[in-house]
Amino acid sequence: MAQDTDPVGRATIGSAPKGEGQTIVDEHVEHIRHPLDQGERDVREGILRMGALAEAQILAAIDALVSHDVSAAEVVKANDRAINEAQRAITSQIATTIATQAPVARDLRLLLALDHVSYEIERIGDHASSVAKQVRHLAPYPPLKEYVDLPRMGQLGAQLLREILRALLDVNVEEARRVARMDDEIDVLYHRSFDQVLEIMRADSETIERGARLMLASHYLERIGDRVTNIAEDVVFLATGQVEDLND
Repeated sequence: MAQDTDPVGRATIGSAPKGEGQTIVDEHVEHIRHPLDQGERDVREGILRMGALAEAQILAAIDALVSHDVSAAEVVKANDRAINEAQRAITSQIATTIATQAPVARDLRLLLALDHVSYEIERIGDHASSVAKQVRHLAPYPPLKEYVDLPRMGQLGAQLLREILRALLDVNVEEARRVARMDDEIDVLYHRSFDQVLEIMRADSETIERGARLMLASHYLERIGDRVTNIAEDVVFLATGQVEDLND
């Protein structure tokens, strides 16, 4: 008898009436699958919690930069440890699930993709912390320019992180591609801010250190967009099994 598949591609028993032997087979399959299903759910939930932490860190780092709030920046730097710990816990959970449940096909692909996503989110947290580290050096001085581009970069990065995690949860390839394309807007803001700050630095050598700090901050925000694009590629891999470069 031909087999159907469930929404995530696993084989399911066809629609013929169950006999006693069939019931025993189904109960055995369910007994085997339950720990794997639970492990996958735990990892997904951990990824979502970790993503929420990283999103909050991006926005907090931008707020600290704009307000020249050194204390708030120190909080961002300290909170980066929570993201690192979350990433270690997820990696450990994935390793345990693979070792004890021996997943294959789509299940294995899911766990491998989620492991890479956790790495990308951890790096996003690092970038947010690196933005916050610039605050101590910039706080004693007036802004070189209005912080219009940098807040927009941070807000857009946080938004795209939230949206790509939703696409990951739904395994929505089209949404993942859309989010990856939105990284172009972050790139435009980055290059515009870089050029403006460079012009200020050339006009006044006293602004070089502050300008360099702003360039660093904008670079880290631009990298957040690149990390989101990497996660979009993980969504494509999860859905198709193909590695695709979306960072064109």
